[in-house]
Amino acid sequence: MGVSGPVVTDDLWRSVTPQVIGALVRRYRDFDRAEEAAQEALLAAAAQWPEEGVPVDPKAWLIRVGSRRLIDALRSDEARARRELADATRVPADSLVAPSPYAVGSSEQDDTLTLLLLCCHPALTPAARIALTLRAVGGLTTAEIAHAFLVPEATMAQRISRAKRQIRDTGATFVMPAPDDVPDRLREVLHVLYLVFTEGHTASTGDALHRIDLTAEAIRLTRQVRTLLPDDGEVAGLLALMLLTEARRPARTSAAGELVPLAEQDRTRWDTAYVREGVALVTDALTRTRLGPYQVQAAIAAVHDEAPSAAETDWEQVLALYGLLEQLAPGPVVTLNRAVALAMVEGPAAGLAVLADLEKDRRVARHHRLHAVRAHLLELAGDTEQARESYLLASRLTTSIPEQDHLRRKAEAL
Repeated sequence: MGVSGPVVTDDLWRSVTPQVIGALVRRYRDFDRAEEAAQEALLAAAAQWPEEGVPVDPKAWLIRVGSRRLIDALRSDEARARRELADATRVPADSLVAPSPYAVGSSEQDDTLTLLLLCCHPALTPAARIALTLRAVGGLTTAEIAHAFLVPEATMAQRISRAKRQIRDTGATFVMPAPDDVPDRLREVLHVLYLVFTEGHTASTGDALHRIDLTAEAIRLTRQVRTLLPDDGEVAGLLALMLLTEARRPARTSAAGELVPLAEQDRTRWDTAYVREGVALVTDALTRTRLGPYQVQAAIAAVHDEAPSAAETDWEQVLALYGLLEQLAPGPVVTLNRAVALAMVEGPAAGLAVLADLEKDRRVARHHRLHAVRAHLLELAGDTEQARESYLLASRLTTSIPEQDHLRRKAEAL
């Protein structure tokens, strides 16, 4: 007979999944088998809990069942199986109702962070890191990840399997990196979460502008990292950047689904709770932690979100912040954004002069956003013919259908 406990929800599954996998990997040191055992435990729970009731401590139940599944998979090594079985039986028989040995504040938090760092191992490609993080830490199914990135499920399954093999082949173990290595590895984690959010905010391909499932998952995972590292300024900065950006989503498309640029958005539709939280996060981080690129990007987003209207945006402050960001994290995309701010402060000719240099940079020369910005500045300068050609070129270069439609409408309007 089951015991009463928390209601089973997607949030419950996704919150316990990395903790279960982390506990199993830490104990058995086999990422691939631990991930499979955790999924089998989740399947067992899905079959048993509706009839028997949800345990008071779902996580401990899943860890115990996952341990048993994993031990069964290791029976070929009888001696090893005996040792691990003895270890597994240390979980109390009444752990279904007892307080969890993996409660918040114990080693479970270290497990989650260690699992994130392992999924973002430097030996993996960015695409593999994203897939493995969403699978092992995010708790998404392979089918959900494949759908989000518009690839066949079999392709995504191969990508995830290959990533796990690569980690195994490197000899990586489930331990926290050396203290000197943690900052670099954490940067990789934050970059992966940023990429997941960015893909959700403006889908690179397909009919939809947004993929809300990806932005929500990126925010959820970043909140989790912030819980683990509450004093890290860049973690707070990234979460603030996501919230301040996501706050505008309700106004980013019209009733017909058309893209609405920032300057034309109905700001009464913005999520004010996200704006308040994001501003508070970045303000706190800027006043008490070491400055980093995500904090500066969040500060820029905060300037936009706090402006009562587009006309009242403090572009001089935005320009100064982009100048600071260029010092911290130089790159063509940052320069492109600074060109827009410079044009708003000093006029379109100043911004176009910056773009002239960027057009020689092969990293962005054929990127649609460079030509979209150029078109906008040419339009502001009154050169409608050149602006129209640049809008059309930008529309051909992007693979996002909503962006294509928006850029073509801009060209037609000229």
